[in-house]
Amino acid sequence: MTDVNQSVASDFILVGLFSHSGSPQLLFFLVAVMFIMGLLGNTTLLFLICVDSRLHTPMYFLLGQLSLFDVGFPLVTIPKMASDFLQGEGSISFGGCAAQIFFLTLMGVAEGVLLALMSYDRYVAVCRPLQYSLLMRRRVCLLMVISSWLAGVLNACIQTSITLHFPYCASHTVDHFFCEVPALLKLSCADTAAYELALSTSGVLILVLPLSLIATSYGHVLGAVLRMRSEEARHKAFTTCSSHIAAVGLFYGAAVFMYMVPGAYHSPRQDNMVSLFYSLITPTINPLIYSLRNREVWAALVKILHRAGRKAK
Repeated sequence: MTDVNQSVASDFILVGLFSHSGSPQLLFFLVAVMFIMGLLGNTTLLFLICVDSRLHTPMYFLLGQLSLFDVGFPLVTIPKMASDFLQGEGSISFGGCAAQIFFLTLMGVAEGVLLALMSYDRYVAVCRPLQYSLLMRRRVCLLMVISSWLAGVLNACIQTSITLHFPYCASHTVDHFFCEVPALLKLSCADTAAYELALSTSGVLILVLPLSLIATSYGHVLGAVLRMRSEEARHKAFTTCSSHIAAVGLFYGAAVFMYMVPGAYHSPRQDNMVSLFYSLITPTINPLIYSLRNREVWAALVKILHRAGRKAK
């Protein structure tokens, strides 16, 4: 009990991303630019989806939820990291550390589930277009979003409570730029082997099950696209689905490396870079993937800008 009380009473020290860099000021500038770009891109996409009636479809409803997660991911980690760099210190309270773990694990699992459900949406749109309005009606879309949030909350509650239950009575220096479960477990003075095994097992289930749904959905989509006789229809299907596949690849690639590859096979520096990838780079790239190749989003943006220009005059 003394060990647990000691861990609760003490702050953790975050090493920070920039301490691993030979040019910390340059890296800080790049991170700040990407952070601002990501927030602008995702909030703009959310705004367009809300105000343009042409984007009130199941695909864009799910895409809006993805943008919401991509706004949350960087907000949990980047402002704290930037503040630590500018102030020259990296302490974080036990409660602050718990909050970071909770919200990151929540959004990580919720986004993974949502990406899998978005692949089902593309399957229905391409393979069963005549039944799309029935299979993807509003109630189904709401159920998809609620399911992703519930999966995230359940996972976050379990991982946060168990991880922070361990005593941290030795070093409190976390070799990471935010509180993440694998980095914290290295500091515990208790035996965490059983929990790490359970974490890896649950990680496989959390990652493999959605990936299986994604692979199955796009296997059917690919077969349907190859059977299309119209070159224009085939191109439209490939364009729509390739954006989602790119987002899936970026997100799951980093998640698989972090949670399925044993810790002995990657260093703290690699962990920092991979975590930066899925907590900042992927949320910044996602709105570009979905908007630059999407005429409907561009049309909505042009319409809003044109309306704003007329009001300014």
